[in-house]
Amino acid sequence: MTEAPAFPAPVVLWSHDEAERAGKPLLVLLHGYGSNEADLFSLAGLLPEGFVVAALRAPMPTGPGYTWFPLTASIDYSLDAVKLAAEYALEWLDTVKANHSSVTLLGFSMGMAMATTMLRYRPADFAAVVGLSGFVVDAGADAAFRDDELDGSVPMFWCRDQQDPVITPDKIDYTMGWVRQHVDLTKVLYTGMWHGINQQEIGHVGEFLTHKVLTT
Repeated sequence: MTEAPAFPAPVVLWSHDEAERAGKPLLVLLHGYGSNEADLFSLAGLLPEGFVVAALRAPMPTGPGYTWFPLTASIDYSLDAVKLAAEYALEWLDTVKANHSSVTLLGFSMGMAMATTMLRYRPADFAAVVGLSGFVVDAGADAAFRDDELDGSVPMFWCRDQQDPVITPDKIDYTMGWVRQHVDLTKVLYTGMWHGINQQEIGHVGEFLTHKVLTT
């Protein structure tokens, strides 16, 4: 493992004041490359009201925003970088999760890679996972990724546009194999969305979260 970088203190946007959060299910939003915590937080009002929503900022500045780890095609990319980012997010989550009845993760693009990595680190900790236009990291045989403990019982919603120009076919192929083996998958394809988010998709995400988390 490489030496951990000096990551900053977590920056989080919350949908509820601290006094109003106790006992409610938590939905953690994980943004994509070059974005920030305000990006997905704009969706909070469109998601089921039963959740407390927390949008976490990635720790590494890049361009006008932030990233969880270097792009996979970059010379700076490594699986260790992915692991350090997941550990950063999980350490923050450990400071708040006891206040909530459950934790669900929602990630867009690289944020989906983060959400699924966090699930693979802590297979029993999450009520559900939502992945928007993203991918699952190929972790090889790394023991930190406890895939053998994921028996297909965790609900996961994965949606994408087949014409997405950003997520490469090798990532889609790996992700397809992984989700089929390790989660209770709901998969939806959209057209005309490209590498983005549309209103129909968010409606489906809301239905999934209501059915799989709020009413179970």
